[in-house]
Amino acid sequence: MGKGVAVTSLAFPTHAVLGSSLTANTVQGLKPLRIGIIGAENSHTAGFGKLFNVEKKFPGAEVKYVWGETEEFARKAMENGSIPNMVKDPLEMMGKIDALIVDHRHPKYHLAAATPFVKEGIPTFIDKPFCYRVEEGKKFLEMARETGTPVTSYSTIAQTASTFDMKDQLGDLDHINQVIRYGPVDLDSKYGGIFFYGVHLVQPLLYMFGEDVRKVLVSRDGTNGSASLVFKSGLYATLIFKRASYGWETFIETKNGLTELKSRVQETDPPKQYVDMVEMFRSGKEPRSHESILKCVAVLEAMEKSVSTGNWEEVVL
Repeated sequence: MGKGVAVTSLAFPTHAVLGSSLTANTVQGLKPLRIGIIGAENSHTAGFGKLFNVEKKFPGAEVKYVWGETEEFARKAMENGSIPNMVKDPLEMMGKIDALIVDHRHPKYHLAAATPFVKEGIPTFIDKPFCYRVEEGKKFLEMARETGTPVTSYSTIAQTASTFDMKDQLGDLDHINQVIRYGPVDLDSKYGGIFFYGVHLVQPLLYMFGEDVRKVLVSRDGTNGSASLVFKSGLYATLIFKRASYGWETFIETKNGLTELKSRVQETDPPKQYVDMVEMFRSGKEPRSHESILKCVAVLEAMEKSVSTGNWEEVVL
């Protein structure tokens, strides 16, 4: 677990009872949670508004403010997510919110937007990917630890009950020789190339099989491509970049052949990724270690370099 300190003295329910307790009509003992969002270009912003303000999955928690890259983006998020207030400058939210979500489409904007709020002790969730460069991420997380501010970031495809169930299944299997994982990636995305959707391919892979990726190689032909990842353990993983369809699939090779990993569980309501975020906002408990956050960025950064060079690139953290 991370080293974030509690920002409130409230006891918080465990995951087993959290969903039901927070969807009750009232939540005794929990103070109102005022949330601000920086970034409205992403459809996720309106989604957060619907989650908290319309569906009220977490009674007592509400998205109160939004800042958009353009006024049009902000007003669309307000309308679709029932968010009551727009600010012209993110710093206008200072002193008015209890938690922050940073939701730019390109990760290069995330940390600068979050920094003044983290310095003031505002618990912060940074949407995927966490950042664009490992070194920048290291400095940011060191600052967060020094201020004692809880911070987290993850792919909503990774931080799910389904992913953790598939990880649990691996304990019952014989030696796994290699992994093949499929998912959408646009290597030329203006929002960070491999970073933008690649995080949804890479982060669940690290959750399930470990984070000790040693080197990567990306191959492409036009818009199509794939990546090879070699783990320090010797595990070999191949990522196939989808361009004509959506969704994610994971296959493993054992002595019994090629098998698709499928979740045996249904997602909770509200889903785990949002439960974990709200738990951190209220209790200060970070759902991921800072090292884990940075390892995913390091793999993506090495993959980006390999796209340019066409060579194997070491993962440097």
